[in-house]
Amino acid sequence: RQQTLAMHLLKLVLNCLNFDFIGNSADESADDLCTVQIPTSWKAIFLEPETLDLFFDLYHSLPPLLSQLALSCLVQFASTRRSLFSNPERAKYLGNLIKGVKQILENPQGLLDPGNYHEFCRFLARLKTNYQLGELVMVKDYSEVIQLIANFTITSLQHWEFAPNSVHYLLTLWQRMVASVPFVKTAEPHLLDTYAPEITKAYITSRLESVPVVVRDGVEDPLDDTATVFQQLEQLCTVSRCEYEKTCALLVQLFDQNAQNYQKLLQSSVRNPLEITVQEGRLAWLVYFVGTVVGGRLTYTSTDEHDAMDGELSCRVFQLISLMDAQLPQSSNEKVELAILWFLDQFRKTYVGDQLQRTSKVYARMSEVLGITDDNHVLETFMTKIVTNLKYRGRCEPVISRTLQFLNDLSVGYPFYCVRHTILENNRMKIGMHYLSLFKHFPFLGITDNYSLSDLRCRTTFYTALTRLLMVDLGEDEDEFENFMLPLTVSFESVTRVFNSSFEQEKAKRMLIGLARDLRGIAFALNTKTSYTMLFDWIYPAYLSVLQRAVEVWYREPACTTPILKLMAEFLQNRSQRLNFDVSSPNGILLFREASKMICTYGNQILSLGTLSKDQVYPLKLKGISICYSALKSALCGNYVSFGVFKLYGDNHFDNVLQAFVKMLLSVSHSDLLQYRKLSQAYYPLLECLTQDHMSFITSLEPHVLIYILTSISEGLTALDTIVSSSCCASLDYIVTYLFKHIAKEGKKTLRCRAVSQDGQRLLHFMQQNPEVLQQMMSILMNTIIFEDCRNQWSASRPLLGLILLNEKYFSELRATLITSQPDNKREVLDQCFRNLMEGVEQNLLAKNRDR
Repeated sequence: RQQTLAMHLLKLVLNCLNFDFIGNSADESADDLCTVQIPTSWKAIFLEPETLDLFFDLYHSLPPLLSQLALSCLVQFASTRRSLFSNPERAKYLGNLIKGVKQILENPQGLLDPGNYHEFCRFLARLKTNYQLGELVMVKDYSEVIQLIANFTITSLQHWEFAPNSVHYLLTLWQRMVASVPFVKTAEPHLLDTYAPEITKAYITSRLESVPVVVRDGVEDPLDDTATVFQQLEQLCTVSRCEYEKTCALLVQLFDQNAQNYQKLLQSSVRNPLEITVQEGRLAWLVYFVGTVVGGRLTYTSTDEHDAMDGELSCRVFQLISLMDAQLPQSSNEKVELAILWFLDQFRKTYVGDQLQRTSKVYARMSEVLGITDDNHVLETFMTKIVTNLKYRGRCEPVISRTLQFLNDLSVGYPFYCVRHTILENNRMKIGMHYLSLFKHFPFLGITDNYSLSDLRCRTTFYTALTRLLMVDLGEDEDEFENFMLPLTVSFESVTRVFNSSFEQEKAKRMLIGLARDLRGIAFALNTKTSYTMLFDWIYPAYLSVLQRAVEVWYREPACTTPILKLMAEFLQNRSQRLNFDVSSPNGILLFREASKMICTYGNQILSLGTLSKDQVYPLKLKGISICYSALKSALCGNYVSFGVFKLYGDNHFDNVLQAFVKMLLSVSHSDLLQYRKLSQAYYPLLECLTQDHMSFITSLEPHVLIYILTSISEGLTALDTIVSSSCCASLDYIVTYLFKHIAKEGKKTLRCRAVSQDGQRLLHFMQQNPEVLQQMMSILMNTIIFEDCRNQWSASRPLLGLILLNEKYFSELRATLITSQPDNKREVLDQCFRNLMEGVEQNLLAKNRDR
């Protein structure tokens, strides 16, 4: 009974300390709310040393389930806002916290419990989050405690198979301690130069020791959890730079030893696959570590000597790359390859770029050993590596996608021009744009049946990077562009032949999926008017009709329709004003007509599928609808089509696509609209666009469609996604403003204008028949603004005045209801708030008063 009471008391204390006192945390599950805004009136309790002593005593004397709660409370005590105390009070409070840490580490039995261990690691991290290193070193027992914490960390790191989530907090502590070293002004020794290298060494050696256990016993490999590994390496990069000479010497020794063992195993007459795998696992970790410490240069004060050490380490990785590539195509280790790509990316960020002095000492050692004298040479090495991977590792999707991401990163920014020179002029690589053998060189671009359709996803990234490199000096050279597009031209021609003859479905389908992905990559990279126009002239009209036919035939197969629809959505994006065609050009309208045809074809076909099961409805239908909606939104907002032209010349493409939008919309339930994020983020911005520029279409809708749309707005107003809620507020604002302007004009109209106002009259009549629709929205907005954590207040405020002026009687009732719902002592305050809200607002002047 006592334990139950103690448990409830501890939970109550924890909930009090966890309370979000100033309402600044939207996500209460996050652990990054590291400062607890304790009310000043609680200060006396916190200043009494007995308070902290009590919780440390409870930790030592209660069983694990309860002692864990006591530690959770101490985590919050350690996070108390600094401004609660004066400087002497804070020093005393910190001293008591450190004294408690020392007691726990001197009697570590309780930390054998995983819950206690985790909370204690959080507690240590919070000490550095809320106290400066200068304050910590002044504490009486600092030297003993930092030694105890270091030993505790080293022991934790050695048991690599346990509690990676807890280790995160220990590494956070050391990362922040080391990062603070340059700012410490006190004469007291911080001792980090003693312990930081030991922490780094423990991490490195423990990870290397894990490899044989993983390989031989089949234990889960820590390297497979890349998110955790990258997070820990990011923390380690700062720690490793403290006393960098020691870390560098350790890595050089380990790298040389493991690389020599690996070479012996490769040259041995009897190859032992198990030993080779172990050695490759160790080398993968070592390459990650070298990449980490090289990347750490940007986070810590660095000297020329440190750059020279980076050169020493980098040499070894570049030599390993040569060794690994020499074994191709017979053998390849995915983990080593991924580690090498991580290293190359860290090296690129640190030592390749216009920010860096060309004379950096990193190249001194590299030029002696490898002949790499500057970043141009490094770029050549990068490109050779990229091409080797694309050529020989086509079957390994993780390596290919990471390689292409690296190529993509290289194609943006400073290395751009150097890479272009390297990639286009270097004969060995044969990536010249007009080489039809492109497909033979890189298997992942192939369309053989050995590849699954998902393998083709990489192609978009590849063509984006390739096109960026081409664009550097393409200018208006149409011949060069035609040469670049030649492989795709040939493929399209063969697809067209297949469509017109025997119709080998599978072959044509694979080719089209690949082509759609390639073209999307190219279209994404063409961000100038000239280059985009060349692409448009190439694809229209011949090849667009092939894509239209594919959507018509294979509408049941998202693997085929999704890439084609995404390509159309990319074509319609007016990024960097690339779609502003010449005055005499009809291209904008032609492009919209093609998009309209495709959306209508897809929409009509997809609706013929009938009712789908819950697990099929998104992949087979809703995903395609969401892409169609985002494509239509791009077209409507792109500012390159005069939509009035369609009606003027009796062209029904604009009407058709809007009708397709309505048909697709009515086939989707309101719950699905908000449940599938991509669908809601496509539909609501499209609706905002329609209400802004095409109210005549909205007013022409049937009453049941209007009800559907207005209900979707009403439900979206309270969505957590700010894209959705902001678009709902904007759409509602456009509708309300349209209504308000219509009513204001109605009284002043001459006979001549009466016919023009039919649209507004229709909408007004509908609203008079269904007054509860707007009233409900006003109620939702008011309640959100007054009682909830309203994250987009400006957006919510826009439609509010229009709603109030259109529903004055209901507003008075709502105001009275809200005021009476409050306790007596708050009614006057809320009433005053309402009076302030409407103060100085003149009736019938919407635009003038909205900002007020």
